[in-house]
Amino acid sequence: MMMTTTQRILDLAAAAPASLGEDLVLLLSEANELYQQGLQDLHRSVAARLGGLATAELMFAADTAGMPCDASQDRDEVILLLALAEWEMTPAAMAYAEMAEDAARRGVCLIPED
Repeated sequence: MMMTTTQRILDLAAAAPASLGEDLVLLLSEANELYQQGLQDLHRSVAARLGGLATAELMFAADTAGMPCDASQDRDEVILLLALAEWEMTPAAMAYAEMAEDAARRGVCLIPED
């Protein structure tokens, strides 16, 4: 049986509270990679689904989704905003966000200190 990106992120998020230090960094790193992969996959899907809309329609949809944009942004950027708005509402993205916030409260993040 193949594990989905969502299921793996949920599994990593479930394991994170019991993890410390380097183990937590490894879990967070894997979850981050899966988060990025999931967003990229959804971005391709949204681009295919909305590719025929006029730029003004895309901008209206982005504003409606709570992702304000302006005239300086091109179609690809607006489509990415729409994909991000959709992705952030998925169980995988929400689990990752909670996992990252919990890790940050415990002093662990993926951004190296100088």
